Amino acid sequence: MATAASKSNTILFEWEGKDAKGNKQRGMVSSPSADLVKAKLRRQGIVPGKIKKKKGSSGRAQKIEPGEVAIFARQLTTMMKAGVPMVQSFDIVANGMDNKSMRDMVMGIKAEVESGSNFTSALRKYPDQFDELFCSLVEAGEQSGTLETLLGEIADYKEKSESLKKKIKKAMFYPVAVLIVAGIVTGILLVFVVPQFETLFEGIGGDLPAFTKMIVNASEFMQSSWWIIVGIIIAVVMAFKQVKKRSLAFREGLDRVMLKAPVFGEIIHKSATARFSRTLATMSKAGVPLVEAMDSVAGTAGNSVFEKAILKMKDEAASGQRLTTSIENSGLFSNMVTQMVSIGEEAGSIDDMLGKVADFYEEEVDNAVDAMTSLMEPIIMAFLGVVIGGLVVGMYLPIFKMGDAF
Repeated sequence: MATAASKSNTILFEWEGKDAKGNKQRGMVSSPSADLVKAKLRRQGIVPGKIKKKKGSSGRAQKIEPGEVAIFARQLTTMMKAGVPMVQSFDIVANGMDNKSMRDMVMGIKAEVESGSNFTSALRKYPDQFDELFCSLVEAGEQSGTLETLLGEIADYKEKSESLKKKIKKAMFYPVAVLIVAGIVTGILLVFVVPQFETLFEGIGGDLPAFTKMIVNASEFMQSSWWIIVGIIIAVVMAFKQVKKRSLAFREGLDRVMLKAPVFGEIIHKSATARFSRTLATMSKAGVPLVEAMDSVAGTAGNSVFEKAILKMKDEAASGQRLTTSIENSGLFSNMVTQMVSIGEEAGSIDDMLGKVADFYEEEVDNAVDAMTSLMEPIIMAFLGVVIGGLVVGMYLPIFKMGDAF
């Protein structure tokens, strides 16, 4: 953990020095401190001279969106296919970026490459932005001499992966946002509106209907102890996050429940299948061995149930079992996935077959999200109507009762 943290907090330094022949050298390098820069230069046979932090460079963790990493891969691919040298490509790509943190990171990668590191090693200095899958594919490209082709594959993968994530977030965000709004509106009515009616009821006298009494009691509790409710909500959310972070059994149980949940479960299942297919197709196309690829595939599953099943597939593949048999034994994938993988294994085109499976399930997720959104709109409107309308009716019941008396 400490190593990852230090890498994510690197600073971009500009340096000057002399090589063994006395020639002046200069460049930039990312490092947690100037002392480490000096040590690194000495190991490269350079006598360090002036070392200073690049203007505007900060040691704070950089906020870089995954979509920007996809754009970086796409732009770098375009530059390299046009015949522009890699180091020069970094300059061109960095100069076109609006995000200063992203710009500094690209220049840091350039500095690492200039100092003799390969591209993969430079990327691994930024584990928060470039995961093991990204680095493994770049490494395969460097070793096979097909870096520009694989960078294009990585860009495609990242773009489709981010598109899928946005669809899942859209599916989850909509009902949560409505519940939050409903809670806020209900709180405002109980704290500010109900007390006005309560004063009116005291002037009228008589017994209040049971439903109205319940709303008045809830209003009084909210006014006097709202901080308890807020505290409980915050405590529950924080406890949930901590337990989820620390307990593997809790995560697996939660993911298992989510897979069986109505509507949402289907979307999560299809998205996990799409991620599995897309990642394995990309790794297979890059020539990464199946057993080695499975670790990266498991890490991108997005669901611990799928992750556990994929790691089991890895062990079975290592023992010589066919991927088709492992997929069928997992019980998590549809018959279509099994048949497509079987055809791919027989024809020697498993990457193409998995790519088609990924395309199909990504479209299925898109359709499922749209269908769920259309279905939930009237349900949510009805829910809001019952909550808000119930409060309003509860407040007017005594007035209706008083009208009946006359």
